[in-house]
Amino acid sequence: MGAAPTFRRSRSSKFVDRLMRGVLWGIAILFVLVLIVFVGAILKQGWPVLNLGFLTKMPETLDAGGGIKPQIFNSLYLVVLSLGISLPVGLGAGIYMAAYAGQGRALRFLRLSIETLAATPSIVLALFGMIVFVQAMGWSFSIRSGALTLALLNIPVITRVTEVSLLAVPRELKEASYGLGATKLQTILKVALPYAATGILTGLVLTAGRAFGESAILVFTAGTNASAQFPDFRLTVPGETLSVHLWYVTSDGTLPDAREIAAGTAAVMILVLLSLNLLVRLVDRAIRRRTR
Repeated sequence: MGAAPTFRRSRSSKFVDRLMRGVLWGIAILFVLVLIVFVGAILKQGWPVLNLGFLTKMPETLDAGGGIKPQIFNSLYLVVLSLGISLPVGLGAGIYMAAYAGQGRALRFLRLSIETLAATPSIVLALFGMIVFVQAMGWSFSIRSGALTLALLNIPVITRVTEVSLLAVPRELKEASYGLGATKLQTILKVALPYAATGILTGLVLTAGRAFGESAILVFTAGTNASAQFPDFRLTVPGETLSVHLWYVTSDGTLPDAREIAAGTAAVMILVLLSLNLLVRLVDRAIRRRTR
């Protein structure tokens, strides 16, 4: 008498489990298809434009046939500079929140501040960077203004990813390290951080990709012009990036081949982001093999 309901519940739970698994698989496949269609459409339009001349020529202001050489350099340069500023700050803040802040009001206040900064729209950060760095400090539209404002965009993401990755480290590993006589700092540096490296690295790539594709902040801080010198490592010159160039070309409308340049620029951005993600996957796999 009592076995039948149990059997029915078992069959029902199996059906629900299969149904949910199918729904989740469908959602995953839908996301992949959307990505393929999105990337394919961009590459289909931009691929005919991509050639060595397009990648190595200076841009034109009125004539057709310009390239995006300085914009590629400025995009990578600004990402490296902003990460160089935000990575030490974000890592330090994440380590402090995960290992030293405890569970009191200080930690809750820090998390509220970090989450508020992470949720701040980029246009608000752009206005802040323009008011503080461009106008108040007199730096004008420059690489340093853009890099510092991008760092404000990066810090909350790196901080939160570092904290979450460190909190996911098994307690047994930490206790084993303490049992061998290691100090708290040694445990963090030699046990916790290597274990959490893959999560931190993934967050770092997401941060770099977001900074690479940012346009609103850089329009207001780095400007819409590129230096005539190449490569120009000066921090005081304007630094138009690929995303800003894409926006400027499509909105200005003075170039006769603006549509082709925009399509080629978008394709380059997609290829760079795909290459960056592939590189991170390879590094992640190498780290996992070493830690096994």
